Amino acid sequence: MSRSAQYLTEVAKYGANNYKPLPVVLERGEGAWVWDVDGKKYLDCLSAYSAVNQGHCHPAIVKAAQEQAGRMTLTSRAFHNDQMGPFLHQLCDLAGFAKALPMNSGAEAVETAIKAVRKWGYKVKGIPANKAEIIVSAGNFHGRTTTIISFSTEEQYKDGFGPLTPGFKIIPFGDADALEKAITPNTCAFLTEPLQGEAGVIVAPVGWLKKVRDICTRHNVLWVDDEIQTGLGRTGKMFAWQWEGARPDAVIVGKAVAGGMYPVSAFLADENVMGVFKPGDHGSTFGGNPFGAAIGRVALKVLVDEKLADRAQELGTWFMDELRKIKTSSVVEVRGKGLLIGVEIKVEAGSARPYCEALAERGILCKETHDQVVRFAPPLTVSKADLQWALPKIAEVLAMSFAPAMAAAH
Repeated sequence: MSRSAQYLTEVAKYGANNYKPLPVVLERGEGAWVWDVDGKKYLDCLSAYSAVNQGHCHPAIVKAAQEQAGRMTLTSRAFHNDQMGPFLHQLCDLAGFAKALPMNSGAEAVETAIKAVRKWGYKVKGIPANKAEIIVSAGNFHGRTTTIISFSTEEQYKDGFGPLTPGFKIIPFGDADALEKAITPNTCAFLTEPLQGEAGVIVAPVGWLKKVRDICTRHNVLWVDDEIQTGLGRTGKMFAWQWEGARPDAVIVGKAVAGGMYPVSAFLADENVMGVFKPGDHGSTFGGNPFGAAIGRVALKVLVDEKLADRAQELGTWFMDELRKIKTSSVVEVRGKGLLIGVEIKVEAGSARPYCEALAERGILCKETHDQVVRFAPPLTVSKADLQWALPKIAEVLAMSFAPAMAAAH
């Protein structure tokens, strides 16, 4: 039995069956490359769902983690620490907002946003108690807490987990007219991703965010932009909203905030929104801890110093063009922005899963999303040579067909 097989057997025996990962057991990563326990090398084209934008084990981030681990890791929010303030200052300057509330996972930051906009709706806008509505986009993915799955349009995410949380209204993604029609006097916020990753790398129409900004301003509704996957350079700008220059009222960040080294997330807004919070309203034992903050400070600096957003734009444009040149009858389209790219597989060619498995056999790690889409999202530190190495292998796999066998004629 291989070492990989031993680990897979162990996790099957002792782990909950809540994921369907590829049967690859990784033990080491460096830059855009990872190695499994049997020594096989792979080009990582998932980046832990965009958490590893700075590359695996970036030396500067590793150094920060090692140094802070030997000094102090946790104070709780009962006390101050010497890392959180400088980290929040740096994050606010980078994102262009006055205040940040640090959390850990992306889902926690989304929950923070929901609480903030609801309280703003009651205390500032004057919505009657318990009547606040939040509008969201169909196909959204904001996390997996009970409240967040309550406004998902993916039935599996909700099946067996009710009763669900009320107060949400769903409209089509990218549809400005639907947003305007959905707003009522009780609407406190519109929460959306600027580009949907989990839904299959769905790109909104050009100009949609500008319309969102205009509509929300006219109706006194907060626009909350979830940049957990799209932010911090992934789409070719530091934040995807910057493609249209339409500034949201609040931004949610996570994943790459700490370069995949540690879970750090945050909700960012100006004082008019963040000011609704009072001591005791919200918190987290680990949110803003000195270990995560020290790592985050360096991880953000790497993004800026290495110009990783510019790199994502340049390499992503080239890579998408190269993918579109591949001659195959299996692909519907190649779409995306920066280094967040989706290749949609025709239903008649099979699902995206066997394409990902075939790519893994050839040393390229991707993951299917929404059954028919292969997502390519390598670390932003990936080199053009790395991607050139991968292209012929990708072309070979995309030329295949994994169509299910036709039922025998009666």
